[in-house]
Amino acid sequence: MAGTVRLEVHGAIAVITNDNVAKHNAFDDEMDAQLFAALGELRERPEVRAVVWRGEGRSWSSGRDVAAIGNAAGRLSHHELMRRGHRGIQQLFDLDAPVIVAVQGWAIGGSFQRALLCDIRIAAEGARFMLPEVGHGVIPDTGGVARLFQMCGHGVASDLVLTGRHLSAAEALDLGIVSRVVPPEALDDTAIEMAEKIASAPAVTVKMARNVINHLSLDAVRSSMADELIYQTFISRSDDMAEFKLARAENRNPTYTGS
Repeated sequence: MAGTVRLEVHGAIAVITNDNVAKHNAFDDEMDAQLFAALGELRERPEVRAVVWRGEGRSWSSGRDVAAIGNAAGRLSHHELMRRGHRGIQQLFDLDAPVIVAVQGWAIGGSFQRALLCDIRIAAEGARFMLPEVGHGVIPDTGGVARLFQMCGHGVASDLVLTGRHLSAAEALDLGIVSRVVPPEALDDTAIEMAEKIASAPAVTVKMARNVINHLSLDAVRSSMADELIYQTFISRSDDMAEFKLARAENRNPTYTGS
């Protein structure tokens, strides 16, 4: 059964749910389309004052379902897939309602980056975060690295991107990536309580406060996403990527030239 992304609206609170439990909520093309449609709907619903983005099962999202990339749109190129993904997720920036991400288990790759683009992240004890892209021969390309740099600085961002190591919930809290760590059984309730607190404030005040914060960061995020689109496309056509794929197919160590 394919995964789904559900949108439910309960008064002033909207809840987006990742539901692909068998694959730790890995996103396929259809789930991407459902997410982007949900964000588009929220742009047109001024009665929604706060959004909670959660996941069913053991993980918030393990990233992309690589076996399904491009399938829904007739085998999209990576460049086309990125353009579609950038347009879709940048709808977050157009919402009046802040988005609270409630992470349990894994938040990996593009999904971790999408969480970084939201307003607030909280984590269950035991949650883990990772950007493994470089180990697969590509770069993170969903815009979250710019936010990671803003939160943690050059050294931490370089460590996470270049080594692909995982980050614990406790370390994510220390670095400011998440603002709270709670017991797993309290995660959903805490996120809803936070959303209710936000929704109880004057709508225009929340909107203006969010705009002030976003104006401090969005130019750099959009610039980074434009760079990602160019550089990832270059990588896909590079000699090193061809060697990366060939070496794996031939079960040998690669010889890279940097071109």
